[in-house]
Amino acid sequence: MISRSLFSRKPHTPIIQSLLFRSRITQKSSFALASSCSTFSRKIPSASNSDSGNLYKLNHKDWLSPTEVLKIFSNLKDSVAVISVLEQYSKRKDYKPNEALYTLVINQLAQAKSFDAIEDIMKRIKNERMCRLSDGFFYNVIKIYGNMAGRIKRAIETLFDMPSYNCWPSVKTFNFVLNLLVSAKLFDEIHDIYTSAAKLGIEIDACCLNILVKGLCENGNLEAAFYVLDEFPKQNCQPNVRTFSTLMHGLCEQGKVEEAFGLLERMENEGIDADTITFNILISGLRKQRRVEEGLTLLEKMKAKGCYPNSGSYQEVLYGLLDKGRFMEAKELVGRMVSERMGPSFMSYKKLIHGLCNERSVEDVDWVLKQMVQQGFVPRMGMWREIIRCASSGHNSYNHVYITEVVDSLAR
Repeated sequence: MISRSLFSRKPHTPIIQSLLFRSRITQKSSFALASSCSTFSRKIPSASNSDSGNLYKLNHKDWLSPTEVLKIFSNLKDSVAVISVLEQYSKRKDYKPNEALYTLVINQLAQAKSFDAIEDIMKRIKNERMCRLSDGFFYNVIKIYGNMAGRIKRAIETLFDMPSYNCWPSVKTFNFVLNLLVSAKLFDEIHDIYTSAAKLGIEIDACCLNILVKGLCENGNLEAAFYVLDEFPKQNCQPNVRTFSTLMHGLCEQGKVEEAFGLLERMENEGIDADTITFNILISGLRKQRRVEEGLTLLEKMKAKGCYPNSGSYQEVLYGLLDKGRFMEAKELVGRMVSERMGPSFMSYKKLIHGLCNERSVEDVDWVLKQMVQQGFVPRMGMWREIIRCASSGHNSYNHVYITEVVDSLAR
């Protein structure tokens, strides 16, 4: 159970990180960089002739505009070159880095997977304190740490370190870190981050609560997830269709389909319209309990509510029919899907052909096979053998002609 204290919205004194780190970026010889364009070409193999010409500007006393500096760095491809040129630029009297430059440098290092170098750059920025950085800058850095580098701990540390750069996180950045933890299934850390919202000056929004609901549901803690649902109005937030869909999915995963439908009723009573995702979750829940008829009924109910089914809606019902061995109805549904330009999956075609072959329905197998090929699927050898055995079991002329066609197609 989540403590009610975690929903406190009173701001606290911001946490300021006091430890400053000196940059450990490798120092490069300025003499080597100042020698000539050919020297740059040798030290930075990835630079073209025009790039070397741009780098040569760093050795002149002419004042460089921010645009010219960005152009120099944007032409660099090698991570070692990026660090080296940044060191050279930092020795100039007109050295005045800005957010655009730091973002460019960090993105180049990220592309080169030089994540340790990014940490050095962040320390350098803190030590220099030469420009103000926006929340968008930190959002980008946190995203690189979380998605590209897999350094989730460093992403969390960067979030909490933002005030020491004189920048406070937005709710967007805060929510990104929360979602990062949910995606990584680090459920124990979610509570600690969430309760730190007030310290970071974050005002909780519906998106934040939805992420929390998602994490609790994925962790199997539905009781706590429903507690968060009740907390929405206390946080001056309104639950939306995504809130209810997440809870319904959690209930269906635990086989509590009736409770999921009860939640649908509550949602509609609160004036929130169900969307296709909501209905697909319920149809999937019914399918897992082999309640095919109710799935078909719900498919029609969707249309009555102005929510048109998508391929996922039909596919769940189709799997339900196949699981129950209702192959002719499944074939009709495939025809309906194809006419509405929704392609059934390869697995559903495979199961349908297997079922029709067992029923020795050669003409129906032929129709399904043609639809399958038109959808771009290539039957495997095992499927061809099964089709030939099915056609060989009969003695009418259609079967023999069909076998000939299948053998000819295999020969081609």
